[in-house]
Amino acid sequence: MAQTDSSPYDVLIVGGGGAGLRAAIAAYETDPTLKIGVVSKVYPMRSHTVSAEGGAAAVIKLDDSLDDHCYDTISGADWMCDQDAVEAFVNEAPNELLQLEHWGCPWSREQDGSVAVRPFGGMKIKRTWYASDKTGFHMLHTLFQTSLKYDPIERYDEWFVTRLLVDDGRCQGVVAIEISTGRVQAILAKSVIISTGGCGKIFPFTTNANIKNGDGMSLAYRAGVPLKDMEFIQYHPTGLPFTGILITEATRAEGGYLLNKDGYRYLQDYDLGTPEAKPVLRSMELGPRDRLSQAFVKEQEKGRTLEGEYGHYVHLDIRHLGEKIIDTRLPFVRELCEKYENIDPVKEMIPVRPVVHYVMGGIHTDIDAATPLPGLYSAGEAACVSINGANRLGSNSLTEILVFGARAGKSASAFARQQGGTSAGVQAQVHDEQKRLSSLLSGGGKESIAGLRKEMHDTMEEGAGIYRTKDSLASSADKIRELQERVADVAVTDPSLTFNTEVTAAIELTYMLDGAETIIHSALNRTESRGSHQRSDHPDRDDENFLQHSLAYREPNGPPRIEYTPVSITRWPPGDRVYGQKKD
Repeated sequence: MAQTDSSPYDVLIVGGGGAGLRAAIAAYETDPTLKIGVVSKVYPMRSHTVSAEGGAAAVIKLDDSLDDHCYDTISGADWMCDQDAVEAFVNEAPNELLQLEHWGCPWSREQDGSVAVRPFGGMKIKRTWYASDKTGFHMLHTLFQTSLKYDPIERYDEWFVTRLLVDDGRCQGVVAIEISTGRVQAILAKSVIISTGGCGKIFPFTTNANIKNGDGMSLAYRAGVPLKDMEFIQYHPTGLPFTGILITEATRAEGGYLLNKDGYRYLQDYDLGTPEAKPVLRSMELGPRDRLSQAFVKEQEKGRTLEGEYGHYVHLDIRHLGEKIIDTRLPFVRELCEKYENIDPVKEMIPVRPVVHYVMGGIHTDIDAATPLPGLYSAGEAACVSINGANRLGSNSLTEILVFGARAGKSASAFARQQGGTSAGVQAQVHDEQKRLSSLLSGGGKESIAGLRKEMHDTMEEGAGIYRTKDSLASSADKIRELQERVADVAVTDPSLTFNTEVTAAIELTYMLDGAETIIHSALNRTESRGSHQRSDHPDRDDENFLQHSLAYREPNGPPRIEYTPVSITRWPPGDRVYGQKKD
């Protein structure tokens, strides 16, 4: 039988990365008497926040303004984000980054001692704070160290959540596996925050860590919460072809060039401006990620890319920056290139290709991080509030985990203080989950986890990549449905309980297939092209019919039900996305 904790947590956070830790700190600071738990599949400092390199956006310089940050975010998102959420995000961003500095985050500095900022794609003003090119590492380290000061925050490191407990119309905790022992335990709570990150591992080439399988998204989806805007998948234009490892946007912000096989700066052919020796904001290499990734595909179709063992690629050239700038501002980029490509970017060009980087969609939340299910909240990439719309601007996400992580912690705390204990009905759910997990260890299945995952990867890359069509999506939908049926017969050959990564991999595969079906069906229903969602058979943006968020609801015996809800427009009516010009 599964065990149950003796007394419920007031706030239980699933996910120990940047958003989860910020939520835990906010919950404690809201009310130090609350009992707070953090459940993480990995040790917190191994969360994917640690991999973010380039920086975090917030207004700090005198030549910048809150309205400018709002406009860049909204236009970059192709007007698909909720403008009230964007305004809240932009207004709170500077204080969050300053707070992080007070907690110890070592932001890079200008010569006069002020916070240094660098340009980022799609932004017309330099506003990205950075800590060399290891910004995420330093932010996560700061949050983790700060959380250690607060004794009421209890951690479940290397625990894997498999189910949300929902009874009496509200979320009342989770069921989780202690990975080191195989022990299954119910962890009860008056409120739950999901901050488990995105689902990039649904695709084969991605900058995402192996832990980003859409765990939290699937948990909410299975509990009846819709997933919003899942059709919007961001490709980062500069990932290493073999591994998918990110070569940060900071390389282009510092002056890197994208070159095709002929050594030509090809972005000038795609309405992104004209080449300049130094970077120009909102132009060429500093255009938005969706446009740069789409340009790569067009170059490939023209036969102007290079081809290697791991597919087509172009070159990112930073040699002209010189060793001093590279070692000062891009040391990690140099290290990655030397270790994973056996090249020195001081002397050689970097092979790059678009790779899946970020999911703009996620668990449907309001501006205070609340989902439609009472007691359930979400923040970070797992959530869709929405400030990212159809295309996230680089450096907004690290700030987003702080702003909405804090909001989630405060909202969940307020809800918890109004609740009594958990209801008796959850115990039956705990027993059912124990039986389900035990059955995975019984063996007898015929399907290979790795084989099914490869079929899923191939399906998503071919049918739901940078460019999609009705036929490619419909074929992918059929294939994903087939895989969902076959995964029920998956083989688990390891009967042990201790560190059984085969069991967790089998469960993660079901999570990924949930995410895959919402991506495909949301994309199939959106018969327009907007931001990162490009339909070759519907190449134009259609504000009349699709200036709306998609909501994918799980159905018990078939594909998800797709509904729509309006985008919130406050002060910036939809317009054209203009890049490559010094003035909009």
